[in-house]
Amino acid sequence: MSVDLATRYLGLELANPLVPSASPLGARLDTLRRLEEAGASAVVLPSLFEEQFEHEAVAAHELRELRAHSFGEATLGYFPVLEDYRTGPETYLEHVAAAKAALSIPVIASLNAASVGGWTGYAALLEQAGADALELNVYLLATDPEATAADVEQRYLDLVAAVREVVSIPLAVKVGPYFSSMANMARRLVATGADGLVLFNRFNQPDIDLDVLDVAPTVELSRPWETRLPLRWIAILRGRVAASLAATGGVQSAAEVLKLLLVGADVTMMASALIRHGPGHLETVLRDTRAWLEANEYESVEQLKGSLSHEHSPDPAAFERSNYMKALASWCTLP
Repeated sequence: MSVDLATRYLGLELANPLVPSASPLGARLDTLRRLEEAGASAVVLPSLFEEQFEHEAVAAHELRELRAHSFGEATLGYFPVLEDYRTGPETYLEHVAAAKAALSIPVIASLNAASVGGWTGYAALLEQAGADALELNVYLLATDPEATAADVEQRYLDLVAAVREVVSIPLAVKVGPYFSSMANMARRLVATGADGLVLFNRFNQPDIDLDVLDVAPTVELSRPWETRLPLRWIAILRGRVAASLAATGGVQSAAEVLKLLLVGADVTMMASALIRHGPGHLETVLRDTRAWLEANEYESVEQLKGSLSHEHSPDPAAFERSNYMKALASWCTLP
């Protein structure tokens, strides 16, 4: 029996539900080609960070000041022409265009932002560069004690509304799970203009370097157990929000892919597993996913998708509070 692995995400028809998420792997065209050859149905390029926009503005300002206080003779042919002074975003736009030319699968650009500002212009430029869709990777850390939950949520909504106003391509929003009412916030994001939700943004936590007594950035690759959080929320949101749902964080093998599809994910995204094992790991995951579907007599991914969501589960409470009590009761009493 031939299993149909096709799925639909952000209005895009994809050959299967395996999508490499934003990571350094997407920075090179040769690696992107290898990902496509291994079975990726779409790719999310590395994020363009808001800090890069700020760097561009500062660098341009410094160049203007440098030229303003120099001798006229020295500026002729000595310093770079301001219009040719490249500080980051232009290179990213060229990478989007090059990826579109090199690949036959959809290319999703990614913006990592924290404020509305002037960077929305780059969203429009990404569309012009050929991106098939845009993933807005929102990283907001609410540290102001005067800011209420409503204030923080409104910042998210304003961000999405601003981007939606300047692009016509599909828009996915990648958010963290730290909302008082995740289900309500998901609906509001969709109502504001999100065509899809990517659950969840994985905020790296800083550490302290005891040798230099300073804050040290840390990067840890994800593990399979981390899929439990998106699994729960995708199960709850499936059928309750009119948007595509992508799962990310902890997807390592076909086991995680299948579980997330069962609760309602349209696609599963991975990066850590590909960094560990290389682009060819996608072939293994795709093969094992197909084999499980065939062994369990599924005809397609669409038949599987959402069959164990909160909406269709024979025990919806398993995704809610009662699951906590069952989990505790499952442990034997210590001697």
